[in-house]
Parts: sequence; C-alpha cells; structure tokens
Amino acid sequence: MAQHLTKDERERISQMHFAGFSNAEIGRALGRHRGTIGRELTRNSVDGLYLAHVAHERASRRRRTRPRIPKADRPEINAAIRSGLAQRWSPDQIAGRLRREHPGQSHRCVSRMTIYRWIRHSDERLHWERCLRRGGRSPTPDRRGKLKATADISGRPVIVETCGRFGDWEGDTIVGRRRQGGLVTLVERKSGFARIGVVRQLRSKNVSRSMRRLAGELPPGLRHTLTLDNGKEFAGHQGVARSTGLAIYFARPYHAWERGRNENFNGLVRQYFPKGTDLSRIGAAEV
Repeated sequence: MAQHLTKDERERISQMHFAGFSNAEIGRALGRHRGTIGRELTRNSVDGLYLAHVAHERASRRRRTRPRIPKADRPEINAAIRSGLAQRWSPDQIAGRLRREHPGQSHRCVSRMTIYRWIRHSDERLHWERCLRRGGRSPTPDRRGKLKATADISGRPVIVETCGRFGDWEGDTIVGRRRQGGLVTLVERKSGFARIGVVRQLRSKNVSRSMRRLAGELPPGLRHTLTLDNGKEFAGHQGVARSTGLAIYFARPYHAWERGRNENFNGLVRQYFPKGTDLSRIGAAEV
C-alpha cells in the first residue's frame, strides 16, 4: 500500500527542487517514483513556489476533507467480492478467504456483514442476490442450543488445513421443506470427493446413523478427521467418532468458510434439490 509523503520528505523535495534537481533525481534520493515527485510539486505548489510546510498542510487538509471510500468499494476488495459471489461463495467464505490471504492487514479485509450491506446497496443488487444461496437474506442467529464435549477447530492438525493428505472430511446437512427429511453430506478436503446420505428425519440419531454408514464404508486410511458445524443434529458426534475412528472437530459459529468445500458442495446439490424440496420423498438412487 502506497505511503503518504512525510513532512521530512517534503523538506527534502523543497531543498532539491530549489537547487535545480530533476524529479527523477529527487525520486531516486527519496526512494520514490519520479511521478510521485511531479504530482507533489504540481498539486501543492502555490503560485509556482513549493514550500514544504505549506505543501504538508495542504496535503493534510485534503486528506481530512476527502470523502472516505467504503472498504467494499476499494478496487482490490471489490474485485474479490465480485469474484467470490460469481463463484457462488457465501459472504462468510469471501470474508474468510480475505483474512487468510492478508493476515494482520485489516485494510485489505471486510466482514461478512459488510459484504451483505454492499450487496443490499449495489446497483446490481438483484444479480448478486441470485448468487447467494439464501436469496439475499442476512443470516439469522442460530438458536438451536450448544453441543456438548466438542473439540474446537483450533486444535485440528495443521496438515488438515494444508490438505497435505487424503482422509480429512467436512460434513453438514441439507434441510428439506419444514425439516421433513434431509441429506447428510461429507466432502473430502484434498480430492473434493463427496458422499451423500438420505435421512427421513433430521434427528441426531438418524444423522449419526447415516454418518457412521458413509464413513464406515471408507478404508481406515481415509478416515482421519471430520469437521462439522454446531447444529444439534450432530449431538451424537461422540458415537460417530468411536465407531469410525474419525477425530471430529467443530467450526466456530458463523465461520462457514472453515468448511468451505462442504459449503460449496451443498450449494451445488441445492441446484438439483432447491430450497422447499420435500427431501423425505427422495430416494438414495435419485441422489
């Protein structure tokens, strides 16, 4: 990110310019591009005279009165938002990817709610809302209660994050109309290979049974870890871990990007079974 000229740099520019040095020579002395020097002399000179203290005050006043560009409209961030939405990523995933790519650089990141607001006020609102799996509605708080005896994702082995092996999975459910039936989905992080199970009711015992079957049919060498969200349908996770040998971890609330592959896969499945589909009537063969 370009840094503003300091008062000391402006003093040096004033001295060298008065002594007859060219913009290129001043730029080399300060480690700045000659174009930066030229723009500084043009914008902050008064009646053809460049004085450091006057130039610094003019530049400071201009920054104070300049309208602030919303973060989501800054070119780099805006391009990332548009690219992510075009790929049907959720605002959670886009915000999470920016944080991963630019750690410790808050000026290059935005929150998921900032992205939702940008969509709401965009001239292309309808277009971008169609890219959202929730149809443009902001997420509502999860009131399903908390699971017990869960292992946080922060304790997950580093090799899982880097996709350094096969056998690390992400899991979730897809809910049918009025919660009548649903799908259990497992996605392998490294390969993208996925498995789907059908449940007639989204109760924890049914979901657990489906997960045990889906994972149990895999070779032991492909059963290392499973990362889930905090839905109550996963209340039987301890039994699943015991029967399959999977170490089960849970993503943080509202951090869907921590299970990004599974989120993307579920979005693809929804194209075949749209929201409102009665999944209790879906057979395994259709899946």
